[in-house]
Amino acid sequence: MRNEGLIKNFTAQGAIPAYRIAKFGSADGTVVAAAAVSDLLLGVCTRVPADASGDRVDIVLSGIAEVEYGGSVTRGAKLTADASGKAVAAAPAAGTNNQIIGIAMVSGASGDIGSVLIIPSVLQG
Repeated sequence: MRNEGLIKNFTAQGAIPAYRIAKFGSADGTVVAAAAVSDLLLGVCTRVPADASGDRVDIVLSGIAEVEYGGSVTRGAKLTADASGKAVAAAPAAGTNNQIIGIAMVSGASGDIGSVLIIPSVLQG
């Protein structure tokens, strides 16, 4: 299920696989694959990946996007990024923040292509 709203084209600062979560790069107009729950999450790469630094890549910034799950996810869970930019259920420890890309629209397991309602936010444990 997808229902993308705003999609913006950026320059990749490294490979960004399809359906992975992205964050801002080190310069305006650039993105990199997200790699931690503390990254300021921006959106999700479309089905067309960036294979190398300098490639142009489309990032879904709003709406419902397809995303690759990095673990078991239950619909309704708030999602963050794992070390590979895959979507995982956020589970911050007490007093710790997780950056959230959005809410899972369907349940799934690691490796599944699920969907996320993109609502960037922060969840505190």
